[in-house]
Amino acid sequence: MIPAVLPTYNRAPLSFVSGEGVWLTATDGTRYLDLGAGIAVNALGHANPELVAALTAQAGRLWHVSNLYQIPEQERLAALLVDRSFADTVFFTNSGTEAAELAIKMARRFHHGNGRPDRVEIVAFEGAFHGRSTGAIAAAGSEKMVAGFGPLMPGFVHLKWPESEADHAAIRAAVTDRTCAVILEPIQGEGGIRVVPDQCLKGLRDLCDTTGTLLILDEVQCGMGRTGRLFAHEWAGIAPDIMMVAKGIGGGFPLGAVLATERAAESMTAGSHGSTYGGNPLACAVGARVMEIVADPAFLAEVNRKGGLLRQRLEALVAAHPNVFEGVRGQGLMLGLKCRIAPADVVRAGYGEHVLTVPAADGVVRILPPLTIADDEIAEAVRRLDRAAAVLEAQAA
Repeated sequence: MIPAVLPTYNRAPLSFVSGEGVWLTATDGTRYLDLGAGIAVNALGHANPELVAALTAQAGRLWHVSNLYQIPEQERLAALLVDRSFADTVFFTNSGTEAAELAIKMARRFHHGNGRPDRVEIVAFEGAFHGRSTGAIAAAGSEKMVAGFGPLMPGFVHLKWPESEADHAAIRAAVTDRTCAVILEPIQGEGGIRVVPDQCLKGLRDLCDTTGTLLILDEVQCGMGRTGRLFAHEWAGIAPDIMMVAKGIGGGFPLGAVLATERAAESMTAGSHGSTYGGNPLACAVGARVMEIVADPAFLAEVNRKGGLLRQRLEALVAAHPNVFEGVRGQGLMLGLKCRIAPADVVRAGYGEHVLTVPAADGVVRILPPLTIADDEIAEAVRRLDRAAAVLEAQAA
């Protein structure tokens, strides 16, 4: 008999009743150190008092009115995002998947509105993850994502992850007079914490400028301070035309957004897109407080410092357990342990030491703690990972 909850997840045998900062408390009272943060969502930790206060205050006033009306909280958050980014305008969604759908629509609509309705193809990359809607899985294109869900949305050209000059040449060849956009994550999350080099991002920006192609960046996982800059593309000194954000922007409350330049968004006129819940007062009140905290240069400097400390500790962990781990990759507090064994085994061993991590593709375990993690909690987290690795070594002996 099928359970009441559709069984589309391979869930861990854990259930939590409360959280505080980087800690989660299970139903049996056991405390777990959370290095997953709800898959990079709880950017400011669990039950952050400032976010609780923002949510509670708004909940006592107004929850939902729909986008038939002006929403002051939405306008305030949009102003904060525009002020601290490349963007001129923002559309709010409930998730990263919804943001991906709008980004695809916006790119195609741009060229349609400029007299080139034939420019519909979008160049995407293997290993990508842009959500689980039909458009988003078509953009990703992997067999695991698309099997059994056809026919898929057409118009996507899938390329190998750029690692060599030949790969870069293939990208240049793939952008034709039918291409409307290039979409990629500056750091792949689900794909295994694979970082696009700054020079590659600069090259893509130049290629898009030369060919009149829009550059779409998916910063759903790597954005909102996760890398030590508010948005990961800032490290390369470039800006996209369209960008998707979600996860950390709500600090745990469902919220996403598409940020765009005025030029890229010019064809998205009244009636071209909409959302019943997107940008509701509750979500935007929390999102505004998240932005005020995370966009502070002093806060981002601390993320950088703590990211360096965590990476140093993880490098030592790899050196101590060469049969379990191969290396560390990533940036800031978006790090990955490249494993010599199945990542799922490392994650399960962590449960035994009461530390939570997140598996990914390419043999990687993701380390995505709340950005508020303290130095002593970093030390404790690595100690627990060290014990988990020792258990795995003993089992293999």
